[in-house]
Amino acid sequence: MTTPDTQSADQSPAARYAASRRRNAGSGPALLDFQTLYDFPLDPFQVEACRALEAGSGVLVAAPTGSGKTIVGEFAVHLALASGQKCFYTTPIKALSNQKYADLVRRYGPGKVGLLTGDNSVNGEAPVVVMTTEVLRNMLYAGSSTLAGLAFVVMDEVHYLADRFRGAVWEEVIIHVPDSVRVVALSATVSNAEEFGEWLQAVRGDTEIVVDEHRPVPLFQHMLVGTRLYDLFMETGKGANRQAKLNPQLQRIGVEEIRRAKVNQGRRTGHRRQARPQRFRPPLRPDVITRLERAGLLPAITFIFSRAACDAAVLQCLHANLRLTSREEAEEIRAHVELRVADIPREDLEVLGYHDFLAGLERGIAAHHAGMLPTFKEIVEELFVRKLIKAVFATETLAMGINMPARTVVIEKLDKWNGEAHVNLTPGEYTQLTGRAGRRGIDVEGHAVVIWNPSVDPASVAGLAGARTYPLNSSFRPSYNMAVNLVGAVGVERARTLLEESFAQFQADRAVVGLARQVHKNEQALAGYKDAATCHLGDFMEYAALRRRLSDREAELARERSSERRAEAARSLEHLRPGDVILVPTGRRSGLAVVLDPGVGKRSDGPAPLVLTASGSVQRLSILDFPRPADPIDRIRIPKSFSPRNPQSRRDLASTLRNKVSEDARDRRRRRDTPAADDQEITRLRQELRRHPVHGCDDRENHARWAERYFRLERETEQLRRRVEGRSQVIARTFDKVCTVLQQLGYLDGDTVTEAGRRLGRIYNELDLLTAESLREGIWERLDQAELAACVSALTYESRQPDDAAPPRIPGGGVQDALGAMVRLWRQLEAVEEDNGVSFLREPDLGFAWTAYRWARGADLDEVLLEADMTAGDFVRAVKQLLDLLGQIADAAPENSHIRKTARRAMDAMRRGVVAYSSVT
Repeated sequence: MTTPDTQSADQSPAARYAASRRRNAGSGPALLDFQTLYDFPLDPFQVEACRALEAGSGVLVAAPTGSGKTIVGEFAVHLALASGQKCFYTTPIKALSNQKYADLVRRYGPGKVGLLTGDNSVNGEAPVVVMTTEVLRNMLYAGSSTLAGLAFVVMDEVHYLADRFRGAVWEEVIIHVPDSVRVVALSATVSNAEEFGEWLQAVRGDTEIVVDEHRPVPLFQHMLVGTRLYDLFMETGKGANRQAKLNPQLQRIGVEEIRRAKVNQGRRTGHRRQARPQRFRPPLRPDVITRLERAGLLPAITFIFSRAACDAAVLQCLHANLRLTSREEAEEIRAHVELRVADIPREDLEVLGYHDFLAGLERGIAAHHAGMLPTFKEIVEELFVRKLIKAVFATETLAMGINMPARTVVIEKLDKWNGEAHVNLTPGEYTQLTGRAGRRGIDVEGHAVVIWNPSVDPASVAGLAGARTYPLNSSFRPSYNMAVNLVGAVGVERARTLLEESFAQFQADRAVVGLARQVHKNEQALAGYKDAATCHLGDFMEYAALRRRLSDREAELARERSSERRAEAARSLEHLRPGDVILVPTGRRSGLAVVLDPGVGKRSDGPAPLVLTASGSVQRLSILDFPRPADPIDRIRIPKSFSPRNPQSRRDLASTLRNKVSEDARDRRRRRDTPAADDQEITRLRQELRRHPVHGCDDRENHARWAERYFRLERETEQLRRRVEGRSQVIARTFDKVCTVLQQLGYLDGDTVTEAGRRLGRIYNELDLLTAESLREGIWERLDQAELAACVSALTYESRQPDDAAPPRIPGGGVQDALGAMVRLWRQLEAVEEDNGVSFLREPDLGFAWTAYRWARGADLDEVLLEADMTAGDFVRAVKQLLDLLGQIADAAPENSHIRKTARRAMDAMRRGVVAYSSVT
């Protein structure tokens, strides 16, 4: 681990050169040659990581966003080219792959660099190939010849393995990539980097862990209150005693702003003037950008956790006539945009809102979110990097490694919608977002600005800003596709062993170590308690066990009797009549009462009799007031003139009640409630206790206290043992269950993968098993290309609509029949999963079926988007996911089969228009 010295920004050139020479001392020839490619000296953590690579080690680099981790990945590329070997550079998303491909092509030329993302396949046999991690995983399972000569795998943004949907892919690659390959793992700063590094060392061998927490561009934190900008922290003390504390002025200002917002204006009510609270209104977005511009804090990225709000923010700036560019910059922007959209038909541009998009760009303002057409997002990224865009309103997806650093990051709110509820930002998310601020080599400092509102506590912001790290936790679990590929490659037993090497099991085992240590401590304490309970007359633990059995039996009988009594009580209340005198047994309403109204049918939980108590109060009772039956002990006549609302009527009837019912009747009732005699087991245990030799010990109760401690700790220890057992080999046990499902369905036969299993092994989809079963059952055989697209979309699409939304529109004929068969098949598979204790398959989502059908049949873009009520970006992404699965189905289907040909035709029909000219998803 390294902790670099902070480089002084005001060092002389000679001092910086000397420092560089000191850092480079001991560097190998490849590193010295590599550094000549850059016009700045490498940081200490970069030098340390590169030295480790040149020395033959793998490396984990954990460093802040924007610190230059990718330099280490680029050195791996340099080493591979210098030695005539290969390097694969993997990223979590296609946008990053495209971006890195462009960077490497600029340095090494198109002949040496390839790109494989699923959408694009460019020069795939080049010595350097940029790819998404899924592509490499698929290569490993297929035993691709492209792996020959591979020396390095760079895993950029490796902390993505915490993603619960796609994170398992990273662990699969790390476990299965050949031992001869050095892994270069590049991660954002995480609090358990050493733990992750230890796992890498366990599964990959020699791996250097390099952790750097120093930001090359310092980040200053602020809050914007109205249009006034305040520092979040104030520095106190000097030298070694210098500390950053929350700005006290911010706390005072917050209180004043809340008071001013609450009592702003009044309204007259009669002769009194009553304050009327006014809803807080945050500063207008154009005003915020203008304020940043005046402070010299542009370019800025404003994170808004809503696509619609990002688009609205751009329109607000346009309506406010905000302009951040010069005439020359606007002309340069227009020329670049027109060149990039030249292949898009004019009618499609109209549908895509091109003119508003261009108008914002020409003023230096843009949105960036997943709902945009990918080409539009690329344009924003390109213009931002060229310093032509000055204000971007973006969702959090922009923080995922895309190279768009800004001088300032603005965060409007500290909570976001996660698809199920509004949740607060975590420290890790805050760090990831603000990490975009401060451009290395351009800015001397970066700035993070949080917009104040009455619900934002400055202390909470300080807590987020101060907690710079977050834990990296595995999301790995075996899937059906993974299982058949692993079994096919190495057999069941070796597959189980490999899965036990996962980071998920590593973390579970580390947790088990702590639990096992506690079990051991408890066992030592148990031995001590047992010694303390020793009796000279005999085995006291045996005697204590008899006492415990007796106590447990008495408690069991009490529970049974209580349950029986409750049932009897409920039945007795149903038979009450007006005038019945009852004895309410317990509670504050206990005592004599006369029934006024039986209350049958008054409540859903049983009768609720209305009674008059002996004290003269009228009460509505419930079953909870009767732990035993309410059998009448007498009867009295209720006068026809009686009114429960009349105090005199209540007093008269209460007096009659008290005089009528004798003490003898009450006593007889109480005696009937005495518990029944003990059962035979209790009698036997009591006799055995009395006969035991230690029963007469004078110190018996002292021994008993130690024995009771023993039994209580023994229960706790057994619970810990069960937790240990539940965590040990949890991944392997899940794998066993998955294999059992596959065995039952005929995809596996022992260590043999069947023909159906080999088809499943080619399908990489969340609903992999349902896809394979639909293919095997021939559900799609009679469909044409548009109908197949509609049906397969149910396996890739996940609706953003609420559960109670209107049913989606579905094409008729064969599509309805096929979709119905798919849903029935899912239910059958769900039952098989339930029998085996797993749950991987979600229900098919029919929300995109009509849209896919219409697009595959050649409908115009404007018609499709209008009918689907979708953004262009969502539409393109959904179609590309569908195309990906259609390609897998075509590859998995038998050679020359109808379904293979139909899947290819469906892909050709859908890869047109906006889908064809969008290069990334």
